[in-house]
Amino acid sequence: MSQPLTLVSHLLCPYVQRAAIALHEKGVPFERVVIDLSAKPDWFLAISPLGKVPLLRVQRPDGGETVLFESNVICEYIEETQPGARLHPEDPLARAEHRAWMEFGSAILADLWGYETTKDAEVFAQKRQALADKFARVEAALGAGPFFAGERFSLVDAVFAPVFRYFEVFDRLVDSKLFDALPRVEAWRKALAARPSVRAAVVPEYPEHLMDFLRKHESLLLTRAEEVRAA
Repeated sequence: MSQPLTLVSHLLCPYVQRAAIALHEKGVPFERVVIDLSAKPDWFLAISPLGKVPLLRVQRPDGGETVLFESNVICEYIEETQPGARLHPEDPLARAEHRAWMEFGSAILADLWGYETTKDAEVFAQKRQALADKFARVEAALGAGPFFAGERFSLVDAVFAPVFRYFEVFDRLVDSKLFDALPRVEAWRKALAARPSVRAAVVPEYPEHLMDFLRKHESLLLTRAEEVRAA
């Protein structure tokens, strides 16, 4: 018998990871189907309005299926319908604030795309500065931790964990030093990396897949790493 929830995924997608983390935090069983976004299958294109992942395929009681798209929408649906620990604050104002920071996490991912894929040194520097500025804002918003809102893990944590995961690989190549002056962000990053739901959101081979992605795009990150090794 198939699972009532199916998460359509890509091995590297940080937006997929958000949904997977939320599902693991709730303890919800789900099936995961991985596709190749460079060769999207016809069945996927038929059900994905934007041609993107994640998708959450939800079996309805009447035997039909509803397909949800957009990661934040999927996370909100999981929060509203599944039992387990709440991932949003009860207070409406605090909840709205969390949703705003989730959007801020998406803005960071937009800068990360250029940071990891560019071959241009000027673009790389611009994206690094944009990331530094945004992480400084995050530093100012954080409290005592260990998570965004203190002791309770939230959807904001689910959004930022995939952001920080990139740097587990990037900083093995060249230390970005983005977090050197940000002790709260650094502590948050470490707490998220140790969270079981975060670890379970990707396959064990994730670092190798990300390295292959960097090679495919001839990323400046790899060039800088080679220069450091040669020095």
